[in-house]
Amino acid sequence: MEEVLPGLFHWSAMHPRIGSRVSSWWLEGEGEGVLIDPLLPEDLDLVAWLRGRPQTPVAILLSNRHHLRDSERLIGELGCDLYCHADGRHELPPQLEVRTFRPAAGGSGLPGGVVVHQVGALCPDESALHLPAQRALLFADAIGRGGEYGAGGPLGFVPDGLMDDPPATKRGLLAAFARLLEEIDFDHLLLAHGGPVLGDGRTQLEELVRVGGRTAFEL
Repeated sequence: MEEVLPGLFHWSAMHPRIGSRVSSWWLEGEGEGVLIDPLLPEDLDLVAWLRGRPQTPVAILLSNRHHLRDSERLIGELGCDLYCHADGRHELPPQLEVRTFRPAAGGSGLPGGVVVHQVGALCPDESALHLPAQRALLFADAIGRGGEYGAGGPLGFVPDGLMDDPPATKRGLLAAFARLLEEIDFDHLLLAHGGPVLGDGRTQLEELVRVGGRTAFEL
């Protein structure tokens, strides 16, 4: 667990299904504590740690439907609400109470001061979460990072085999990135698959758009 930006904590854990490390986040923002895409860490009692924080966990935010991870257990332990894009609700367990959202033009507000923006292209519920106080933009699966986890590999797309129509998907993602760069003022990138890109996240995303995209890693 590391505070990578003021009020924003990052950790990684091994995903049991995909066999690689993924990122999760705890945000203390606007008087509310929120978890983003939480997977329980191997070396920390996360529930006990959260109960000791100055802000109470009020919500879990999913950047897309595939990132439910350990949310059900944490909801049971902490009693917080779950938020998911409306287009991803159908794949979540039907017994779960879910607060759905649909990003509007310019973004829509979520707990903790987070603003959600539509990305789409890769899947209908692919979202980007803007953390204005941290000047950070968080992506679900639209961008990955190559190389060893957190070691500074290049930004890029997931492999073509994870896309239904790779050429169309890549065009859609590049258009979404260009729109977000125009609409949002940010410095840092936060990734579900790869360590945070601090300081030059905007510059790296601009470069990815400029070169017309690339694949970050191969399966």
